[in-house]
Amino acid sequence: MKHSPPLGYDLLDHAAQTDVGVRRSHNQDAFGVFPANSPDVWSDRGHIFLVADGMGAHAVGELASQLASDLIVHTYSKHATTGPVAAVRRAFTEANTTIHQRGQQNREFQGMGTTATACFIRPEGVWIGHVGDSRAYRIRGDYIEQLSFDHSLQWELARRQQVSPDRIAGVPSNVIVRSLGPEPNVQVDIEGPHPLLPDDIFVLCSDGLSNQLSDQEMGATLSHLPLAEACKFLVEVANLRGGPDNITVVAVRVADPERDPEETADSTTMRKVQNRKPSRRRASFSWQSLPWAPLAVGMGIILALGAVLLLTSELKTAAVITFAFAGAVLMAGIFGRVQKYRRDADRAADQPAAPPLVSRRNLCAVDVPLMERLMQTEKGLVELTRQKNWPMNWDAHSKHHSAAILAFQQGDLKLAFTELVRALSVLLNVLREHRQRDEQFKPNW
Repeated sequence: MKHSPPLGYDLLDHAAQTDVGVRRSHNQDAFGVFPANSPDVWSDRGHIFLVADGMGAHAVGELASQLASDLIVHTYSKHATTGPVAAVRRAFTEANTTIHQRGQQNREFQGMGTTATACFIRPEGVWIGHVGDSRAYRIRGDYIEQLSFDHSLQWELARRQQVSPDRIAGVPSNVIVRSLGPEPNVQVDIEGPHPLLPDDIFVLCSDGLSNQLSDQEMGATLSHLPLAEACKFLVEVANLRGGPDNITVVAVRVADPERDPEETADSTTMRKVQNRKPSRRRASFSWQSLPWAPLAVGMGIILALGAVLLLTSELKTAAVITFAFAGAVLMAGIFGRVQKYRRDADRAADQPAAPPLVSRRNLCAVDVPLMERLMQTEKGLVELTRQKNWPMNWDAHSKHHSAAILAFQQGDLKLAFTELVRALSVLLNVLREHRQRDEQFKPNW
């Protein structure tokens, strides 16, 4: 009989893309992709994905983001069996301490810092650890949900005024109020567990992407294209719109364990499995599951009573030995009960009291306005390419462009979107090649 792997263990797809952008000389972003490579690793720590956006002059930001990426993954993996909240908090706080100390040791490193947003996909669900304004999203069906809260001045003012961050005017969006490194202590946001469903897509990105694309654009692109292709396109669009910052995106899609691996992921499958009954597992006996502490207390009492009987029978030596043994067993039982109480208290403290945070939720379905905006972008790129007389594979572009127009006319917006993105990708590849050859060519789209 064929057994399906547990939901979340086998990842259908994951991809990452990073780029220096148009206006920066160094890439101070870092990312980590560490899927579990065995059932034991999956059970102990799950999959780990991370994005960090460094801050500081020269190469200082690069150092800070790389330290965060390395230390968070290492420390969390080392302590993952202690519980997700404790392990994530320890990973972030130790990374903060190390980065802060490095900043204090060298004058050139002063002020070094980094954002860090990590996604931990575990058997019980998904946990998000977060400091700064890099973001974590979940795409489910036709919606994209931001699972992190931006630690920026704009978002903090919005929180205090209880309004949408978009309504806070006159405040730069890139002023962050919390990061790893500048201060000796840091408050870490830990949210979870977010429940897993087949075809869920989790996305981490630096603000170089989220500041240049809307949630709808990101959600629609990642929903309808293979993740590697989608990530590359999103980075190219961010550069097309000016690329003022480093750009990083990491995306992972959760597989459906009951689907044929060759079947293409489709959001409709998610709706079918929502009503699936949970599978029953046969209970297995474990010696560790026995209540040893209460049994020891009970045994100690029984031995003490036996010692009393021996004493009444004038077997004093045996009674003394039995009393001593009963006392040892009783003390061991009481000690075990105290330890269990402490473990239960720690475990209760390890679980967040509030439900997982969803900062905001937006539709990311393909609609006519989105298609019209992309068509306008494509038209501008075609005109620019012809004006510059750049060599290009016009046949490849025409193939996808024609398919997109036909699907759009027939009302198939999903297919039209996919084909239009691929037509745009042909143009964007040419633009990237010529931007690299000519440093003066930096259009602000």
